[in-house]
Amino acid sequence: MYPLLISLVIGLFVAMLFLQVYFRLRVLKFYRNLVKNRVQFDAMDIFRPERLSEAMARHPEQAGDIMAFAGNIRYSVRMAIVLIFLITAFGAVLMYYR
Repeated sequence: MYPLLISLVIGLFVAMLFLQVYFRLRVLKFYRNLVKNRVQFDAMDIFRPERLSEAMARHPEQAGDIMAFAGNIRYSVRMAIVLIFLITAFGAVLMYYR
């Protein structure tokens, strides 16, 4: 049972780590587009839809990039939470079976 749990947690950790890197690269792509077009908004606007819609109203031609950037940031934060949970689970498995 121990090798199965360890390999399962390690496999999930590695998979989430690669997904995290993939989404960070996607975020950087949209970020470069937004910087190139001089679109500015606060970091916390990503988590407030009403403030994000104000930024899209100021830059309607970049609305798609703004939405994709915000969505990818939110998804990346969720994946980071799962990654922290997996690290905690890995530590718990190691401590329990020691």
